[in-house]
Amino acid sequence: MAFTDKKLICADCGKEFIFSATEQEFYASKGFTNEPKRCPSCRQARKSERGGGRGGPRQMYKAICAECGAECEVPFQPTQDKPVYCSDCFNKKSKS
Repeated sequence: MAFTDKKLICADCGKEFIFSATEQEFYASKGFTNEPKRCPSCRQARKSERGGGRGGPRQMYKAICAECGAECEVPFQPTQDKPVYCSDCFNKKSKS
């Protein structure tokens, strides 16, 4: 099925936003039948109001980046057997 970008109106702020073909494909793959009612920024604000989504704020753990040695925080408990990267080094590694 071919999807095309759709213009929708946010139920909260009234601004127009794009429901992209990629997002529509994702919704379909998850079995969602309703289009989003809120723009991305209103969705994020609502999620923050509810405590960040699933179960409240995420616990963060301090770690040292295996690439640059900078101190960083990650959303999982680091272990000795796997390297941990700061967000900058992680993004550089994932693009290469």
